[in-house]
Amino acid sequence: MRSSRMTVIAAVASAFVAIVMVGVGVSRLRAEDAMPAVGQMAPTFTLPSQDGTPVSLTSYRGKWVVLYFYPKDQTSGCTIEAHNFQQDQSKFDAAHAVILGVSVDNVDSHKAFCTKDGLTFKLLADPDKKVVPEYGSLANYMGMKMAKRNTFLIDPQGKIVKVWTGVDPTHHSQEVLDALAAYEKKS
Repeated sequence: MRSSRMTVIAAVASAFVAIVMVGVGVSRLRAEDAMPAVGQMAPTFTLPSQDGTPVSLTSYRGKWVVLYFYPKDQTSGCTIEAHNFQQDQSKFDAAHAVILGVSVDNVDSHKAFCTKDGLTFKLLADPDKKVVPEYGSLANYMGMKMAKRNTFLIDPQGKIVKVWTGVDPTHHSQEVLDALAAYEKKS
């Protein structure tokens, strides 16, 4: 009787520990996936661009920043999104906005993507996956960690004014331009 009682107590204690451990893991996961909200200051960072030079978000104070995260260089959706941003580059310039693309690809991959597709805006490399999670944009696709397709519009003071999640790359550049125009009217 006593040994079966001890077995039950041990089983309950093990289950309790397992539940606590899962809870800790889930809360840690949620903290890493926390996306900065509209109205918050954008988390600052410095990452290398396609030419290897460090790019800091703070160096763009005084300008609008379109900070877009995308899964993978030279894939169909990411190429469409990048081409549309490139096609609209002069409109973003006119709105005093810079485009910064971020993925977990490395500098060499970004360089090849920019060269092959004629991209002139900055693509930032985050292979160590330090910045992507700060923006709640890290996903696990079939065992591979990649950036989610999310975009943050950051005002000239460094505050996030609009967030898009799971964007449609075929229309997204125009959505961002429309939002920029709406914010410019408010100013």
